[in-house]
Amino acid sequence: MSLPLRWPSVKPVVLTTVALNRALLARQLLLERSSVSVTTCVERVAGLQTQYAPSAYIALWTRLSSFERDQLTRALETRRVVQGTLMRGTIHIVSRRDYSLFAVGIRQPRRDWWLRLARSRGLDSIDYPGVAALLSNELRTGPRRRDELIARVVDSGFPKEVWEGAGLWVDMVRIPPSGTWERRRADLYGLAEEWLGPSSVETKTALEHLSRRYLTGFGPATLGDLSSWAGVPITTLRPVIEAMTLRRFRSETEEELLDLPRAPLPGADRPAPVRFLPTWDATLLAHARRTQVLPDEYRGLVFHTKNPQSVPTFLVHGRVAGSWRYEKGRILLTPFAPLPRPVIRDLEAEAAGLATLHA
Repeated sequence: MSLPLRWPSVKPVVLTTVALNRALLARQLLLERSSVSVTTCVERVAGLQTQYAPSAYIALWTRLSSFERDQLTRALETRRVVQGTLMRGTIHIVSRRDYSLFAVGIRQPRRDWWLRLARSRGLDSIDYPGVAALLSNELRTGPRRRDELIARVVDSGFPKEVWEGAGLWVDMVRIPPSGTWERRRADLYGLAEEWLGPSSVETKTALEHLSRRYLTGFGPATLGDLSSWAGVPITTLRPVIEAMTLRRFRSETEEELLDLPRAPLPGADRPAPVRFLPTWDATLLAHARRTQVLPDEYRGLVFHTKNPQSVPTFLVHGRVAGSWRYEKGRILLTPFAPLPRPVIRDLEAEAAGLATLHA
């Protein structure tokens, strides 16, 4: 009698914290500057978080081999990239191609979140599709300032607070020069379908694309990491992930890590150069905590209630080692601990280039 074959189970490879650190830096183009275009860079790193408009310019300068400020401004003006409220309800710059896919992927979970919040504030009985139609009609005649749109909402009998959730029922983007280095306040809005053209995307396709972009920029990662970054519940993402062909690893704490096939894993022994990061760079946010790019002992120095904008930081050997600021034509460094003189020299050389970007 023949017995059924039993294949030996293969134990997932364990990736150390340092190996995960180097993988994240490689995906974020922080191990070696790249010669790709602004659009390709923005796609590879899964978008740039830009509550503070100059952050996107600094993020690109630190990742690209020959970046000048007007390259991003031109990319926004020519609609190759676009700025809008997306993941976790924060402002991001993403590629034209990614915008609709990201917006559709996060749409229903963000609406559900807002309605729960609105209920606690007595705003859940509002006709949000009606508010969306009102704003759409207003924007079809051309871009409008934030204050103008809020006034239109209030004049139509809706509470002012409704504006905070209205963008979850109508896709609006920021129109340049709003939200650029030259005019930093991102307060000029336009309809996404007018600015980028109509789009028809299925939710399943959008969620898979969103997941692939995250793993491209931040993998290997847990399902919880993906959920935290996207602002989409694990229960919504799990069937999407289960249908994808992925590699699986383990962390040192026995968490399952997901990754795309053939995505780069440079190894723990790969040297990491000094790099400067802007405020709110997503490399440092909670979903990337497993890599210790931002050591736990320094987290309170970067993100704290007295400075909700966070602080610009610099990396030494792949980890945050201090903060920086631009003042009177120079980059001033504040190390969080004493640094060797050769590291200081590397930082000063890099800082000279960053000062030129600001000039």
